[in-house]
Amino acid sequence: MGSDMATLAPPRSGRMRPGPATDSSARREGWRRRLPLSPALLLMILVTQIPFLFTIAFSFESWNLVRPGSRHWVGLSNYAGVFTDSAFRDALVTEIELTLLAVVISMVLGIGLAVLLDRKFPGRGIVRTLLIAPFLIMPTVAGLLWKTTMLDPVYGIVNYLLRELGFAPVDFVSRFPMSSVVTVLVWQWTPFMMLLVLAGLQSQSYDVLEAARVDGAGAWTTFRAITLPHLRSYIELGVLLGAIYLVNTFDVIYMTTQGGPGTATTNLPYYLYQRAFLGFDVGQASALGVVTVAGTILVATVALRTLFTVFSASEGND
Repeated sequence: MGSDMATLAPPRSGRMRPGPATDSSARREGWRRRLPLSPALLLMILVTQIPFLFTIAFSFESWNLVRPGSRHWVGLSNYAGVFTDSAFRDALVTEIELTLLAVVISMVLGIGLAVLLDRKFPGRGIVRTLLIAPFLIMPTVAGLLWKTTMLDPVYGIVNYLLRELGFAPVDFVSRFPMSSVVTVLVWQWTPFMMLLVLAGLQSQSYDVLEAARVDGAGAWTTFRAITLPHLRSYIELGVLLGAIYLVNTFDVIYMTTQGGPGTATTNLPYYLYQRAFLGFDVGQASALGVVTVAGTILVATVALRTLFTVFSASEGND
């Protein structure tokens, strides 16, 4: 009986390697699964990658649409002009300032609202729905809404309240352009941050919180020592995603300040729009677009790698 069992027992030489037939069938299975996605992939290549290749080609040429016959090859001169352009540097500084302010303020307000909504009170579902609503509004509509309905110096709701309180009306868009744009972005992105943080709060173990209360820890001490470290990955996720999306802000600026007064709110996407569609400088605009896309890809890559590192570390701790 022992010899029979020894004969029937599988060999201990390790895991069997798949043969060529197995590899071929696996490849066929993989292509079969990818086949339904091929039309979407083809459309994405046609809509995004081919125009980008043309943009790269145009970036090596001097071509202004208001000067017929001016198109000629200039090599890297357009890129040199981009990096030596003071307007480009100002737009880059504005881009960083706008993104940092909007992301940080949205996250701080999102944490506060998430902590309030994590508690039970009558009408909590209605309040959550109302707070989420700004994130569902198109950015163009949000910019127009704030410019005409909220911040208008004559008919705006904010100035109406100021007049009722005895203050003089203020033209916020003209006097405080950066604050006006940041306000619209914060109004839109705070619900997104709130949802992420609220998900983190609801995934927290109540046993740990109850143990902290039993040990005599106050509400602030519990939040600082237990809740905030637990929310770290959620906060970092919100900051990274918010930064990636807010770097491309254009519609709110176009609808509220048009990049002004002067260049006070001109960020990189709006500066690119000015060079391409107001200055008709195809070569310079193409070089600026390539530099902007490369910078955005770099920031997104670093952000995503940081995000994956954070998640890997949190999984290792768990």
